[in-house]
Amino acid sequence: MTTSGPTTRRSPQPKPTDAQGASVRPGLSVQLYTVRGHLAEDLPGTLEKIAGIGFTNVEPYAFVERAAEYQEHLTRLGLAAPTAHVKLIDGDLEAIFAAAKQLGISTIIDPHIDESRWTTRDSVAGIARDLKDIAAQAADHGLAVGYHNHAFELENRIDGTAALEIFADEVGTAVVLEVDTYWAEVGGEDAPALLARLGDKVKALHVKDGPKNKNDKEQVAVGAGSMPVAKILAAAPNALRVVELDDHDGDVLQAVADSYAFLAGTK
Repeated sequence: MTTSGPTTRRSPQPKPTDAQGASVRPGLSVQLYTVRGHLAEDLPGTLEKIAGIGFTNVEPYAFVERAAEYQEHLTRLGLAAPTAHVKLIDGDLEAIFAAAKQLGISTIIDPHIDESRWTTRDSVAGIARDLKDIAAQAADHGLAVGYHNHAFELENRIDGTAALEIFADEVGTAVVLEVDTYWAEVGGEDAPALLARLGDKVKALHVKDGPKNKNDKEQVAVGAGSMPVAKILAAAPNALRVVELDDHDGDVLQAVADSYAFLAGTK
């Protein structure tokens, strides 16, 4: 789907290289909401399984109340949490900032702002102001702020432009984006083209796969569905790659392992 509006096309990002100029892969992470049932039953054991798959990064959610427990086991297992999901608007920011610092999180990402706020240019500008204000406060704690989309921020169009792209222009460099590429496609966008337009605003990707519909249980391991994964990764080569399944009709830990294998190039 094509868009029109104020969003500026940006040049493709260069491929990341090491000190010798050789190409390197961006980091792999996993959104822990994917394994929420396992975490509720056994957080230490679940993190051990994630580490055993090969992940060195995780993306916690609802981490403030369990910060001490997460800190203990992330440290024990050598797992880092560069990004995390937490409700920022109307949240207890001081508690969020303190827990993020405790866990070594560098970017806190609001995972969902109600769809009703994404319907007009003024309301999207209001979201941008809210998150820019929070970002200014977070910066005092050495933290960055981001936003993660669902489908509706792309489905909702304002003067022909997806609401998410209007938001991206409104926040400028103050707020980063974690683009959920699956929901972008469900929302009617070509995810690689969207990423190319957003350019270096995109610091992380949610990489997921499936039939590109709104039935979460039909989501599958990365590489086993209909998403253009290779093109997506090429369009944002520097972005952190975060595996997520919102739900899964099967063994979710196996799907996570299969996703890791696919993205690591071993499958």
